[in-house]
Amino acid sequence: MKNHDVVIRPYAPERDLKKLSRIWLEASLLAHSFIGDRRLREQRVLIEDQYLPNAETWVACVGGQPCGFISLLGTFVGGIFVSPDRQGLGIGRQLISHALNLKGNLELEVYTANQQAVDFYAGLGFQELSRRPFDDEGYAFENARLRLIG
Repeated sequence: MKNHDVVIRPYAPERDLKKLSRIWLEASLLAHSFIGDRRLREQRVLIEDQYLPNAETWVACVGGQPCGFISLLGTFVGGIFVSPDRQGLGIGRQLISHALNLKGNLELEVYTANQQAVDFYAGLGFQELSRRPFDDEGYAFENARLRLIG
């Protein structure tokens, strides 16, 4: 796959919601297995009912099919997920680049136990701002806050 094979377009709820929810779940089960299957499946409802409808979301497509997405709340990356079978092909980098071009700088939080994501963000030049010992729901999963300035 070449970089020009990826098209990034705005989120279209009527055709994308279930596909992006599936991408989120598949990628989360792989990257966030430490959270647990049951809790991730419960969070999927929030993805569909709250997070995707309330964020500025951009969808990466190959051959017209969604294979990843980035959701923004202003300059904060609420989530970036790529289908496990499409990871390592530059799609995540293209989504970050697209968002950075739109916003000028980005911030996000990452579970420090997700070493693949930590390495991905470090490779893009994100700088750590802070850490906190608990996630948004009060579970003892350390999060690091990162920033990238374009």
